[in-house]
Amino acid sequence: MSELLEALTVLEKEKNISKEVLLEAIETALIMACKNQYGKSENVKVVIDHETCEFHVFLQKTVVSSVEDPTEEISLEDAHAIDASYNLGDLCNVEIQSKEFGRIVTQTAKNTILQKIREEERKAQYDEYVTKQHEVVTGIVQRYAGKNVKVNLGKLDATLTENEMIKGEVFQPTERIKVYVLEVKAGSKGPQVLVSRTHPELVKRLFESEVTEVRDGIVEIKNIAREAGSRTKIAVYSNDEDVDSVGACVGLNGARVNAIVNELKGEKIDIINWDENPAILIENALSPAKVISVIADAEEKSAKVVVPDYQLSLAIGKEGQNARLAARLTGFKIDIKSESQAREAGDILDYDEYEEYDEDFDGEYEEYDENYEDEYYDEEAYADDEYFEEDAEESGDLEGDENDKE
Repeated sequence: MSELLEALTVLEKEKNISKEVLLEAIETALIMACKNQYGKSENVKVVIDHETCEFHVFLQKTVVSSVEDPTEEISLEDAHAIDASYNLGDLCNVEIQSKEFGRIVTQTAKNTILQKIREEERKAQYDEYVTKQHEVVTGIVQRYAGKNVKVNLGKLDATLTENEMIKGEVFQPTERIKVYVLEVKAGSKGPQVLVSRTHPELVKRLFESEVTEVRDGIVEIKNIAREAGSRTKIAVYSNDEDVDSVGACVGLNGARVNAIVNELKGEKIDIINWDENPAILIENALSPAKVISVIADAEEKSAKVVVPDYQLSLAIGKEGQNARLAARLTGFKIDIKSESQAREAGDILDYDEYEEYDEDFDGEYEEYDENYEDEYYDEEAYADDEYFEEDAEESGDLEGDENDKE
């Protein structure tokens, strides 16, 4: 019995399966073996010592004067051979030696125990990994399965589908990567774990692990807009007036944000200050472009933005990316015009007309400061972007994607 106890202890430790559950599986297997051996199991009694794992199997037989069914009845003489206190009508426990079971019966009992172990192992794995759903974990690349990638998370392999991979990203076997756990499903062959490298929450979780202020709740990530593999815009807000939210996320000499950029294989990250005033938020979101004015309609969720002529291509970005991400981040439809375009359309007034204009104005307005400098962004950071040349003079009209705000 000491060998059984040792085996169950090892299983409990390695497979995270309770010893009690394993003993119940053994009891069930013994009862089934008796049924296969004797044709019935209603009168089978299994006694297991949970401390020593010693077990005994009994057939409970009725003491009778004349035996007709030896499976359920025992003579008074045979009952007295076991215990002299038995009388007619009593139930006599007749012990069965499990080693007397036939080979097929024994194999069936073994399979029953193994099946229970597999079921409990899968359940334990599911219970472990379902707690990691919507979290970031580190995995080791195992192999490509078609266009998907199998990533080992320790006790099982997760699936990184082609749609959840960053475009152009190639992995090597044994490479360690961070992935976002999208979903954990219970399957017949064990839990199925789906992971992602493109989900916006991956960026949020990376900031939580890298930036102490975010992890502690001092700096709050309000929203994220991401085009995986290219650029991400993230709006942050400080709950402590003494803590600079953007500076905390950037880190000394950019150490914190650079660590996240490296993990995302060079994906650019713009960090901007969140503001309850939609006009200010939109101005911040269009960084690094400078803004002359923002007129925001909170009810219509739309905004008209005027930028200097030389900043129009920067505000729109390569293939409209900067304006598109700003729209997703703020949730506003953003119409961007250059200063000359706005004057021609009558969307911008001269300074001597502001006072009269303000009397009827119920939107939000931000005035351009020609001495404005962004501490964390400069045009050199965008030097590798190919902005529109022919289309730079055209206005951008982009609408935020509601799905990216979730």
